[in-house]
Amino acid sequence: MIPRYSRPQMTDIWSPETKFRIWFEIEAHACTALAEIGVIPKSAAETIWEKGNAATFDVARIDEIEAVTKHDVIAFLTHLAEIVGPDARFVHQGMTSSDVLDTCFNVQLTRASDLLLADLDGLLAALKRRAFEHKDTVTIGRSHGIHAEPTTFGIKLAQAYAEFDRCRARLVAARAEIATCAISGAVGTFANIDPRVEEHVAEAMGLKAEPVSTQVIPRDRHAMFFATLGVIASSVERLATEIRHLQRTEVLEAEEYFSPGQKGSSAMPHKRNPVLTENLTGLARMVRGYALPAMENVALWHERDISHSSVERMIGPDATVTLDFALARLTGVIDKLLVYPDHMMDNLNKFRGLVHSQRVLLALTQAGVSREDAYRLVQRNAMKVWEEGKDFLEELLADKEVTDALSEEQIREKFDLGYHTKHADTIFQRVFGES
Repeated sequence: MIPRYSRPQMTDIWSPETKFRIWFEIEAHACTALAEIGVIPKSAAETIWEKGNAATFDVARIDEIEAVTKHDVIAFLTHLAEIVGPDARFVHQGMTSSDVLDTCFNVQLTRASDLLLADLDGLLAALKRRAFEHKDTVTIGRSHGIHAEPTTFGIKLAQAYAEFDRCRARLVAARAEIATCAISGAVGTFANIDPRVEEHVAEAMGLKAEPVSTQVIPRDRHAMFFATLGVIASSVERLATEIRHLQRTEVLEAEEYFSPGQKGSSAMPHKRNPVLTENLTGLARMVRGYALPAMENVALWHERDISHSSVERMIGPDATVTLDFALARLTGVIDKLLVYPDHMMDNLNKFRGLVHSQRVLLALTQAGVSREDAYRLVQRNAMKVWEEGKDFLEELLADKEVTDALSEEQIREKFDLGYHTKHADTIFQRVFGES
């Protein structure tokens, strides 16, 4: 995790202090369940809770012990015994390290998911507000980066809203998939711990019991989770890339907010660069990069190995922290995005009516001209606009083959911009459920 791209709420989830507190809660809830079924004294479970809750776990002390034991869970349990006293002998009864590690990891991922869902809600709210603001702001649509037909800037933002709404639904599903608990002991058979303990811990920690844990929670769940983060990051990049293109000097239809005192270049004082969306493009690459090792973690040896462990110690914090930062940054970009309708109209008119070519083509076919001939007639006049700077409407009106099929009024009617945006309300109703 790099502080430059981190926010405190998310980084706190991955701090050693939070991790050890979760470990303690898992162990203490297990002790409660063991006491309820008569395996350990209830007084011992109460002492463990009382002393553990009152304690501040000493990260340096745990690291010191681990330097000797070479085992992080044993180091923690040794430190916990220093705090609890003799009743600590009842801690970790019938459990294995993966019970603690895997359950804790999933607790952290579910908490991270909740923050990411809140981030998406903020982004969706910003996109909705700006989409309605520009529902009728006409702009040129582009395919292959080339002028295609008119649309509205609000429709562009409505598309982004629909995409991130799908992202949210995927994350809800990924959170549900990752929210499982394993307290099943060595090789996952419950030989030394009652399944009721797992059920109790799962409920207490806001999780579900893993059906078959084999000592570790199956990593296909985690692969799905990190793949979902990667898809969300790709959607971040898609919107960021759109803004970057629209901010180019020769386009300048939208622009990142440029704050007072901000500098765009150390060499060129005139520069206003799309630095935030360029940054988002890079961050998205990182989040996507974490999906592949998560998929490679699925194939563990037999009932368990720890080849996944080093991977997850890195990708768990890094992927969630980075995506949290990226979503918050993108929300800020959309919230303050500068939009230039006049530039949009200037760009739309740059090629003097070419954007209406399909309407003329269709009108000719409906007037009895074959599609092949209609295409030829429209294209030859369109090429004069591209190559000679002519006006498309004037060229059509001067083309006898065109005017033999269509009247001047019929041709001029095909240059109405409102024709292209007449279904904006329908699109918005589909996306937002309101007009």
